Amino acid sequence: MKTLYLDLGMGAAGDMLTAALIELLPDPGSFIDELNSVGIPGVSFEKERSVKCGIAGTHIKVTVNGAEEGEEHHHHHHGTDEHEHHHGSPDEISHIVSGHLSLPEKIKRDILSVYGLIAEAESHVHGVPVTDIHFHEVGTMDALADITAVCMLKDRIAPDEIVASPVHVGSGKVKCAHGILPVPAPATAYILRGIPTYGGSVDGELCTPTGAALLKHFVTRFGNMPAMSVETIGYGMGKKDFEAVNCVRAMLGKTCDKTDGIAELSFNVDDMTAEEVAFALDAIRECGAKEVFTVPVGMKKNRQGTLVCVLCDKDVKDAVIKAVFKHTTTLGIREESVKRYILERETESIETDYGVVRKKTSWGYGVVRSKYEYDDVARIAREQDVGFREALGLIDGKKE
Repeated sequence: MKTLYLDLGMGAAGDMLTAALIELLPDPGSFIDELNSVGIPGVSFEKERSVKCGIAGTHIKVTVNGAEEGEEHHHHHHGTDEHEHHHGSPDEISHIVSGHLSLPEKIKRDILSVYGLIAEAESHVHGVPVTDIHFHEVGTMDALADITAVCMLKDRIAPDEIVASPVHVGSGKVKCAHGILPVPAPATAYILRGIPTYGGSVDGELCTPTGAALLKHFVTRFGNMPAMSVETIGYGMGKKDFEAVNCVRAMLGKTCDKTDGIAELSFNVDDMTAEEVAFALDAIRECGAKEVFTVPVGMKKNRQGTLVCVLCDKDVKDAVIKAVFKHTTTLGIREESVKRYILERETESIETDYGVVRKKTSWGYGVVRSKYEYDDVARIAREQDVGFREALGLIDGKKE
């Protein structure tokens, strides 16, 4: 499984997440060009090399109409005068996102969901309805820039899951448009409800509302780094310097356990006809079970019965259980959590004299093997009026 792990030991801001994820791409430069062509009003992105505590990483510089925001949003302390000219209401933001950005709908939806989390938090904290919120807490355009960049990067990297460490929020006080507030700032604290966080010796605001909202939206689960073989590592640097390296570290790789928790469900029946059993098995397969098989068993009162075993992923388990109770006479289902050792597999289509044939190759644990898709071999056998084995020979060009 393709896993992205985020190390948030120094918190997270939008630009740090952007920079860390950009470092995971094979060609960061062309991605920056792409970001600049999306059409965020007045915004331009620039990638800078940044060295902190002797570690080299990337810093992403976002300029709005040629000026870099205040001191950047690693602290949203723009002075009051600074943001008078670009208040952003949720309506304005969604107008820009829906109307102006040249992006797939899917990514636009992500951007607006992240904004929704920030708006909800600000509305809660300031005690005003969401429609009255102005995103002066989040320098509007540069926040839009960070959020857009991270949503595009998530789509580009396309991990199966994102795991993140607990979030270090920093400590002390932060200055913002409303005065001096405790760290984490109230909006950040609100967004991070339900997520493991901690403060520490670092005096400063390490996690911003934008960073918090991106984590809340995208992270599958929070915890220690899982067992994974890491392939690429990115260091996204913040603006400020602390005693510890101020970065988000992103690691992309494969989690070692290929199948996370397969469930084996089994039950016995002795009062169903063969037709009813067959119909039930089809219904169970349609729920997305990986494998369904039956074993004849002797049951009570010497009745011949059937043991039905179903292997399925945890996410389809409930559907399978419903189908079993709906289509069979059983009164109980047993569940076992099983561990499978499986080979990696891929399918390729090959041109042959007899049409396209799919070839499935599996590998791992020191073996490699391949076979042709049964349906394709069967089709050729019928078309050429030969046996199954001869049809295999024809595909391989070994004419009898």
